[in-house]
This record gives sequence, C-alpha cells and structure tokens, in this order.
Amino acid sequence: MHGYDLRKKLRGDFGLLSSLSFGSLYPALARLEAAGAVREVPAEQHSGNLVPVGTFSSAGSIAGEKAAFRARIASRRAAAVAARTSGGTRGRRVYELTAHGDELFHRLLEADEPKPEGGRGFTLRWAFARYLSPDDRILLLQRRRAQLLATKEGSRRADESPWRPLDRYQRSLVDHANEVTEHDLTWIDHLIATEQAAQASPSASDPVLHSTQVVETPSAILNASAAKARPALKTQLTGRSEP
Repeated sequence: MHGYDLRKKLRGDFGLLSSLSFGSLYPALARLEAAGAVREVPAEQHSGNLVPVGTFSSAGSIAGEKAAFRARIASRRAAAVAARTSGGTRGRRVYELTAHGDELFHRLLEADEPKPEGGRGFTLRWAFARYLSPDDRILLLQRRRAQLLATKEGSRRADESPWRPLDRYQRSLVDHANEVTEHDLTWIDHLIATEQAAQASPSASDPVLHSTQVVETPSAILNASAAKARPALKTQLTGRSEP
C-alpha cells in the first residue's frame, strides 16, 4: 500500500488507537525504507487497471479514433482521482514489507517496553498478539500485570502520605484512577487465565485468530446462538402444552 491507504487501513482497523498523521507516517516509512524493513514496489506491479496515457492506438477509422479519444480522457480522469486520493501532489509510492522488516516486526513485538507509557505500548503489542507464540503472549501479559501492580503500589503510598490534602474533586480523580487500575488488573488476570487454559488443553481451539480466519460480528454470533437455541425452546414449549 501507499501512505494514504496505509493510514486509512490503520484508522479502519484500530479507530481511535491510530491517531497517526501524515507528518508522522511518511518520515516513518522513510526510516523503515532506509533500514531495509520496507521497499518500494515497482510502478508496473501496482498500476492496477490504469492504462498509461498515450498507449491507445488508432483503429484506422472514425469510430476507432473516437474510442481511443474517450479512453485517453477516462485514463486521465482516473489518474487525477488516484493522485488526489494518494495525498495530493505527493508521489504515489507503494511499499511492501521485506524479510528483514518481518523479522524486525517480531523482534519489536516480543521486546519489553524500554519506558512504559501508560499502557500504550502494551495496547499496540496486544493488538498484534496473534503473531506471538503462546509463551510470549503470557510473558507480555505478565509484564503488563507487573506494571499495573507497581502503579497500584505507588498510588497506595501516595494516599498514605499525601504531600498536601486533596479536595473532593482531586480525590475523585485519584479514586477514578485507582478503579481503572483495578479494572485493568482484573482484565489482565482474565487474559492470563485464558491463555494458560488454552495451553493446558491442546485439543481446545486456539483463542487467537489467524489472518486467514473470518471474525464474526456480534450480531452474527447472536443469530447463530438463537438458531441453536430455537429447537430446544420449541421442545420445551411443546412439552408444556401437552396434557
């Protein structure tokens, strides 16, 4: 993909987690390209169905000339639309991941955060956790759990010996932060238990989806559940109506 489509996909996949500007994206792509992690795809491999202007030949007739002229106009319009959607006058450079980039991706995914930033690094890694091994997923969760416990302990110490009294508004913020930490700890403990249960039961289905699997929407899951429950419900009602 080129930069515009890449940013669009990130926004579509991660929503508010992908507040990525073009001012950050294009320099990042340049750094990755310099490091050999991505490379530019030759234009002829991603030109799609656009036919270069000037390649339409005449059929030697008025009808052929008109057809060639219409094709040239359509090609120019399509090229103009592609230029607008790819970031204005910026060149449409399409990138692909290299073998080195794939290796770098997994290395960064498995590495510990050098400086935890309020769980943002964990959130990003967990979004791609399907690419981690089961052991690495548990290790990632345990690291996050240790960070949350450290936050909880720091908050407890601050509460025991505050540097100045807090008013009720400031206290409400502190209480809210503590509740969020407790909620995150409960969530992490649940994820760890789920991963450990999956490892203990090799016959159980892998809770982590692979890229080839289709994720069902909540409505589809509810409809499927209702369809399975309907025969049983019908049997119960029939049994009740019988004398």
